[in-house]
Amino acid sequence: MTLRWDTFLEEVRERGEYDTQEEAERAARVVLGLLGAHLIGDVRTDLAARLPETLALILLNPLQAAEPLSSERFVRATAAWIDGATEQTALWDIGAVLSTVADAAGDDLTERILLQLPPGYDLLFGRPQAGQRP
Repeated sequence: MTLRWDTFLEEVRERGEYDTQEEAERAARVVLGLLGAHLIGDVRTDLAARLPETLALILLNPLQAAEPLSSERFVRATAAWIDGATEQTALWDIGAVLSTVADAAGDDLTERILLQLPPGYDLLFGRPQAGQRP
């Protein structure tokens, strides 16, 4: 099931405790643009099918990553793309967006996404692996 634009952004806004929908949209665009550069094949297209069209297009047409970013570098890259962001606020933005993405994707697709990403992304999606403590 595809989430509607306003439903997705409202969920991100609530989770990120943003004052405006514009802040939620900015975070969603940056995080999904970076995430899309790391996903390939059916995983990327299956996820895009569950996102609002505008965000699906961002996911499907990312800048290509020269190499997979570790979860720490993903946080730094996000901070670099959001005006005034720090790594701490970027981590908050990523959590708000990726936990919403994980809910939209469902458990099976989220597991397939995590298999394509370097270790550590499970925490960014709000899905710590069993037996792992921070």
